[in-house]
Amino acid sequence: MTEHHLTVKRTARYYTLGELTDKTKNIWFCLHGFGQLAKYFSRKFTDLDDGQTLIVVPEGLSRAYLDADYQRVGASWITREDRDQEIADFLPYLNSLYDLILDGRNPTKSGVQITVFGFSQGAATACRWLNNRHIHADRLILWAGYFPNGLSDLISPVALSTTETHYVYGRQDNYLLELEDIDGYMRRLQTDVPTLKITAFDGGHRVEPAVLTQLMSSSKSIQ
Repeated sequence: MTEHHLTVKRTARYYTLGELTDKTKNIWFCLHGFGQLAKYFSRKFTDLDDGQTLIVVPEGLSRAYLDADYQRVGASWITREDRDQEIADFLPYLNSLYDLILDGRNPTKSGVQITVFGFSQGAATACRWLNNRHIHADRLILWAGYFPNGLSDLISPVALSTTETHYVYGRQDNYLLELEDIDGYMRRLQTDVPTLKITAFDGGHRVEPAVLTQLMSSSKSIQ
C-alpha cells in the first residue's frame, strides 16, 4: 500500500463583523477552537464592533458531526492524522484571507493595528500562522491554548520580537486542571517568550467577552 497526496481546490468559509473603511483602526483575526463553527464563535467578539474595528473569523477546513444524533457540527484546524498536510492546507488559506482582507494595504504604513486571536486549538494554529512569516501582527492573544512542548515548538521567539503577546486562561479550565504543575507550565511559556503577558480569570474553557474587553482596555497596543 502506497500513500499519495493530491492538492485540490477547496472553498473556505469565514465571517466578518464590521467593515474595512477609512476609519478602521483595528483588524482582528479570530481563530476558533476544536469542534466550533465560526458563525457561533464570532458572537464572542460583537463588543469589539465599534465602527473602527473589523473582526474576521475564519473557519477550519475540516468539519464533522459532534453527536450521535448528527445534529451538532463542528470544525477543526488539525488532527494528528495526516497532520503536516493539514498544516500545509490551512496556512495558504489563512494567508490568502489575510491578503484579501487587507486588500493591498500596508498596516504598518496605514496605522491599522492587527490582532491575531487564537482560542484552544486555534491558539496553536495562530502560532503556526505567524511563524509562517506571511502576515504582520501587532498583538497575539493565545486563549486557553495547550502547548505540550512549549511555545518555541510552534513559533520562533524572533517572530514575536515586535508583537505584544498574551496568554489568557480560566482558573477552572478543565483541560489545564489536568496538568500536574500549571505554574510550571506558565513558567515554561514565559521562558520561551520572555515578553509574554499572562492573564488568569475565574472561569472555564471558554472565551469570556468581559475579560477580553478588560484585556483590551489595559493594552497600549490598540488605541
